[in-house]
Amino acid sequence: MAKKVKIKLVTIILAVIFSFSICIIPTQAKTAEVIIGGETFGLKLYCKGVMVIRLEKFRSGKDTVCPAKDSGIQVNDIITEANNNKIKNNEQLSEIIKSSKGKTVTLTVLRNDIEMLKKINAEKNENGDYYSGMWIRDSCAGLGTISYYNPKNMTYGALGHGICDIESGGLMESDSGEIQKAKITSVTKSTNHGIGTLNGYFTDEKIGTINKNSPLGIYGKLTSIPNKSKMQVAAANEIKTGKAYIYSTIEGQTPKKYSVKIVEICNTDTNSNRNLIVKITDKKLIKKVNGIVQGMSGSPIVQKNKLVGALTHVFLDDSTMGYAVLGENMLG
Repeated sequence: MAKKVKIKLVTIILAVIFSFSICIIPTQAKTAEVIIGGETFGLKLYCKGVMVIRLEKFRSGKDTVCPAKDSGIQVNDIITEANNNKIKNNEQLSEIIKSSKGKTVTLTVLRNDIEMLKKINAEKNENGDYYSGMWIRDSCAGLGTISYYNPKNMTYGALGHGICDIESGGLMESDSGEIQKAKITSVTKSTNHGIGTLNGYFTDEKIGTINKNSPLGIYGKLTSIPNKSKMQVAAANEIKTGKAYIYSTIEGQTPKKYSVKIVEICNTDTNSNRNLIVKITDKKLIKKVNGIVQGMSGSPIVQKNKLVGALTHVFLDDSTMGYAVLGENMLG
């Protein structure tokens, strides 16, 4: 029985959040062979409407109020319309609220895929502007790692977990997105005080789209696929504890192979991204980053020349250990 440990979700680096103004397509069908990834990429994900990431009270006259909370708005709600106007970005909704002068604004809200209407009456803040008391976000950007490429239909799977808002923790309802090539320029090592990061920049070369953001990864179409050998995806019952390898890019643009150990097969739940516990054993990788850092999510794990899974989480109290999702789970 593995000891219980605190973990920190290794999502893509969301330190840089931009405001940006496709339908969801099904995940590709399970295939016997894929091309493994390991390349770091840059992504831009655009919300379906705007996401509520925080509610706050503010001073209005002699009172402390939060009109958004009073109207029934909750953190992680997605606002898609305001007074029948489709909302595409933060600025658009903020302007509608501000110009309402306190009159009722009807919002169309998505909560757990259920659409509902909420009526809100903004109130003046200390600056004299009409304010709702909600913080919203319309997009995010960051770095992650490609897990595999499917040459049959020019698609990919990456990250091994969904893209969540850094403040609210909610899965971002995506409207569209794109991925670009990226170059890693430096690494901030993991320490006892926190999990490190891969640091780099996006190039101008777009390599694909993001068509689905799910708890098991992000998926989309590619403009091209690397010229590398194909590899079979291991079934859950083929995976054994013991020696394996991980492919990650921790400098430049080329992934390298590092040794790891599969410590435990926790479960084979198809809805879980914590199926395996892995430990970094490669001395070079430990010296370079102290095990696992943010940005390595999605790094493919190979055992006996088969793709067994992809890295998803890191343990807070031991950055050489983390969770991985099964490869066959990512394929759907």
